[in-house]
Amino acid sequence: PAGFTIHSCIHQVREDAGCVLHTHSRACVAVSAQKSGVLPISQQSTFVLASLAYHDYEGVALRDDERPRLQADIGNKNFLTVGKTIADAFLSMYTFENTCRIQIDAQSGGSELTLIDPRILQGLAEVMKTVTAGQGANIAWPALLRKLDKTDPSYKT
Repeated sequence: PAGFTIHSCIHQVREDAGCVLHTHSRACVAVSAQKSGVLPISQQSTFVLASLAYHDYEGVALRDDERPRLQADIGNKNFLTVGKTIADAFLSMYTFENTCRIQIDAQSGGSELTLIDPRILQGLAEVMKTVTAGQGANIAWPALLRKLDKTDPSYKT
């Protein structure tokens, strides 16, 4: 029910959302527990920070009155994770997961972190379009499916 509350309310306001994903992975939960959230410390984090939304935890998302706040918080951002297609959402989730893993790994080293210059973060949404020519998921998704076909094709049945 909580997943339905979250995902359906995003679908209500985002016509471009062909797929809405979220996970509770260890790394992502660890980063969400940090006051500063995602830090600009890796190339992956720059991709996430270009379109990251935050929503304060209100308990298990079962109440309809939370829906408008979720909708307002996601706005036109894509990291809860929203994608035009399943492939787009999956690639964003993969990038987000790795961003969080990198951050937790970097913090576990105990040294002061080097933050990416804020000027680099400006205009990153446009940079991402150039880097992948808008085709990131179209490149990665078929490769992942080929790998899955070799590993365990039973997913097709």
